[in-house]
Amino acid sequence: MKILISNLQRLLFGDLLGGVGFLLLLTFCILGFFGPYLPIGDALTIGAGPRLGAPSMEFLLGTDDLGRDYLPRVVEGIGVTFLLSSIAVVITAVIGTLLGMLAGYLHGFTDSVIARFADILLAFPALLFGLLTSAVIGPGQLSAIVVISAATIPLFIRVIRSVTLSVAEREFVTAAVVAGASTWRVMIVHILPNILGAAIIQLTYALSVSMIIESALSFLGLGVQPPDASLGSLLRLGSVYLTISPWLVLAPGIVLALAIMAVNILGDSIRDALEPLRGRPLT
Repeated sequence: MKILISNLQRLLFGDLLGGVGFLLLLTFCILGFFGPYLPIGDALTIGAGPRLGAPSMEFLLGTDDLGRDYLPRVVEGIGVTFLLSSIAVVITAVIGTLLGMLAGYLHGFTDSVIARFADILLAFPALLFGLLTSAVIGPGQLSAIVVISAATIPLFIRVIRSVTLSVAEREFVTAAVVAGASTWRVMIVHILPNILGAAIIQLTYALSVSMIIESALSFLGLGVQPPDASLGSLLRLGSVYLTISPWLVLAPGIVLALAIMAVNILGDSIRDALEPLRGRPLT
């Protein structure tokens, strides 16, 4: 655990690109969380300005088709997209880590059942699963969370299972089993701390995939519903007026691209920090 913390500190203070990704992601998180309290206007006030108004000093990102200030709408979209993606990723991390450890440590029938479960989820395209989920429980934020979790859990299970298989063969795990430690104690005390690095790396990549899926679902009308806004729903609105008001697409599109880029850069930097020897030539 101390090595993990030391490597993460080196990431934040020693890796320029990783630090930039971290600061950019932190900025988006702060904007999304504190957006409603910032003096940037109300995201729901209709007729605050002219319909489809161009960016100006009064409305920095212009106005939408109902005359609403687009800046607070984009800030609200950041918060909603990050919130839904983060909730789904936390669910994925908890369930995926647990199932991956069970599959990698217990082997046999348990491993086969969990592996087949992951294969079944992986066989469903996220958008198709989104249509099925929306038909059952209706479109909305709950549907988006369910679809994102179902789409990201299979890869999480596979990664954690693979790492657990190698850790389970280590001497300290064998010694714990010989000493009479229970299955749950072995997994929580001895295996979990040694797979946290892989789990954190996979968590960052799952977050970027989650934002893409959430935006796609909201773009198709299966995710966040009006009057709430997410980056995907703002892109859907902007696509209708793309030829006359391209800023309605550019603002949420650039923010979404930067957010995904920041998460991927941070994930690569965390991987390099936790596995510093990977990719180095042998001497």
